[in-house]
Amino acid sequence: MTDIPLAARTGRRARPSKFLSFAVIGALLAVLLVFFVLPVVWLLLAPSKTAGQITHDNPLSFGSFGQIGTAWQHLFDFQDGVMAHWLLNSAIYSGGSLILTLAVSITAGYALALTKFRGRKTLLTVTLVTMIMPQATLVLPVFLELNRFHLIGTVWSVILPFSFYPFGVYLVYIYFGSSLPRDLLSAARMDGCNEWQLFTRIALPLAKPVVGLVAFFSFVGNWNNFFLPYLVLPDSDQFPVQVGLNQLLTSTPSFNPVAGAGLNITIPELSLAIGVAILPVLVLFLFSHPGLRDARGSDEGVARGAAAGSRALGGVRRTRRATARTRGGRAG
Repeated sequence: MTDIPLAARTGRRARPSKFLSFAVIGALLAVLLVFFVLPVVWLLLAPSKTAGQITHDNPLSFGSFGQIGTAWQHLFDFQDGVMAHWLLNSAIYSGGSLILTLAVSITAGYALALTKFRGRKTLLTVTLVTMIMPQATLVLPVFLELNRFHLIGTVWSVILPFSFYPFGVYLVYIYFGSSLPRDLLSAARMDGCNEWQLFTRIALPLAKPVVGLVAFFSFVGNWNNFFLPYLVLPDSDQFPVQVGLNQLLTSTPSFNPVAGAGLNITIPELSLAIGVAILPVLVLFLFSHPGLRDARGSDEGVARGAAAGSRALGGVRRTRRATARTRGGRAG
């Protein structure tokens, strides 16, 4: 009788259980995919139908392009075109906060990672604590501070509070602390670079991936911000689009039959407004994705630069040692 190897028997027994586990995982992922994708598909199709078609027709059916144009006209005619003002306000608030966020995050992260100064650990601890704190807990002190400086109802009441982005500071700190070679900086110092030149000519160009990452997350967070602008901006003409969507929702007859009875804002217009609000973030992601994906190539460039810096630094040290030995021999 021929004995069957244990490995073969084990392999035959393992295959069905392995296939079963993959099948279960695949089925679970398919269910989750349907659960999360169907609402997005419905949102994209809703502006193409009338309110009655949304109620009675197939939820995943397409209406007509003419209905999309009608919903677009109703949306941007709402309150004399205030939707366009909301989009412009969001762009101003997000863009202004983004510029200040990058200026603060990159310089602060670089200083915390590569500079030794008194109070460095305290600042780093405060940054980490602020990063893990819920933003809602900071709304009251921020509101009181803005009110003390008479900034309530101004553009700065939205831009300034989001200029300090603790997560961005921490990302830059980790990147410079772990990925920027010290030998490269030492070699540059020996070539005559001062600290500002080290930052602008060496550290900043090598940090493009993390800068892009901080910029993307900061812009998305500012664009989607709702609570603080809702509190500090009393005039609807100053609202960002997220706060404006709330006002648009309260003007819909489906949710407020009394106030919205005479308005042409229904579910198709609401769905279109949500899509318009999402579009800038989606476009930003599509344009920034190649740069974020190329972060690995940038890290390889850092490694090559580090190797070159190490070789240059080693050459300088060998030259110094040879010069010292020559001088010692002459003195002897």
